[in-house]
Amino acid sequence: MKLPILAMCLLMAVAGLATAHAGQTTANLIIVEKAKRVLSLYNGKKLIKTYRIALGSNPQGHKEQEGDSRTPEGRYIIDAKNPWSSFHLSLRISYPNRRDLASARRRGVSAGGAIMIHGTPGTLATLNAAGFYPDWTAGCIAVTNTDIEEIYARIRNGTPIVIKP
Repeated sequence: MKLPILAMCLLMAVAGLATAHAGQTTANLIIVEKAKRVLSLYNGKKLIKTYRIALGSNPQGHKEQEGDSRTPEGRYIIDAKNPWSSFHLSLRISYPNRRDLASARRRGVSAGGAIMIHGTPGTLATLNAAGFYPDWTAGCIAVTNTDIEEIYARIRNGTPIVIKP
């Protein structure tokens, strides 16, 4: 009896999160500017909102292989949403694409994967609240937990993302 009640509570919490931002404009483009540490959401040519971000601990340059702590650069799409992420919520970026895989294969390395836009764990959330955004991910794009809730609600699977140097 407890398991069905727990499952129902989890579903209601996820549904509540999805509808909490229901009145917000849907974004149809994400642009990330790594050097400026910003992620911007657009609907057509109209800027919806810009967010501060943290990147991997080796942020300059395009991701070349698993473990390099770089965030990829180029055009991708959001191909999955995860309401049960270890980092509050997450949006999966379609890295690696065919070109990334071919490049890694030529060099005899793994391209890596599981590149996400996600929230922030507790200790770093405290730093963010104080205005500090250190680079800490393994190549993902991190935002505050409040910000990922807004972004998650505005984005649909298939949304293009352009990641600039």
